[in-house]
Amino acid sequence: MAYAMALPLEATAKALRSGSTLRTKEVFMKRTLFAVLFIAVTAFAAGTRPHLIDKGHSQINFIAEAKFISAHGYFDKWEAEVSLDPQKVEDSSVKITIDAASINTRVQMRDNHLRSKDFFSVAEYPQITFVSKKISKVADRKFKVLGDLTLRGVTKEIEIPVEQVFYENNRGRFRSEFQINRRDFGITFQSNFNPIEDMVKVQFDINVQDKEAVEKAQKPKSN
Repeated sequence: MAYAMALPLEATAKALRSGSTLRTKEVFMKRTLFAVLFIAVTAFAAGTRPHLIDKGHSQINFIAEAKFISAHGYFDKWEAEVSLDPQKVEDSSVKITIDAASINTRVQMRDNHLRSKDFFSVAEYPQITFVSKKISKVADRKFKVLGDLTLRGVTKEIEIPVEQVFYENNRGRFRSEFQINRRDFGITFQSNFNPIEDMVKVQFDINVQDKEAVEKAQKPKSN
């Protein structure tokens, strides 16, 4: 009788142990799946992502010094392709394309001269481009961007200092100030009446927004 009762009890215990093992495996698999998904999502969030330019808060300016005046100008039309990792800016890249004919110094006669063969020769060279090749971190929120600047058909490698002003809520601001020698790009015109200095100061202040976040915000909300 005792032996007969022991058989179902042993079977029950085995079943309970089997069930416990199954539950343990199920919990383990769920935790493993969660960990994999978490790592994947984190890696995606931390990687480079396409960003759009907020044109209302961005500008590309220059200052050309001459005897009688410092000519302050900017470009009305330009685009940028930005792939940005906010957590590791060094992995990012940028390509800027400027419409050379959109130069604006607020004096039409001077702008027309700058568009001529004496300066930008926009009919022959309609675009100014900068393509990054390497980004290096030099300090907190400060970087050096090595890339190719193509101006008036001449391509030169230059290094640009860049400061990250902020990045939060899927948007950020980057700014820079540096100089280039206009003669390096074949702009050698000189005025006897109003001599122009060779070094030209370039300034940019660019706001970027995560493309996916912008597109998501623009989608109409379903009822």
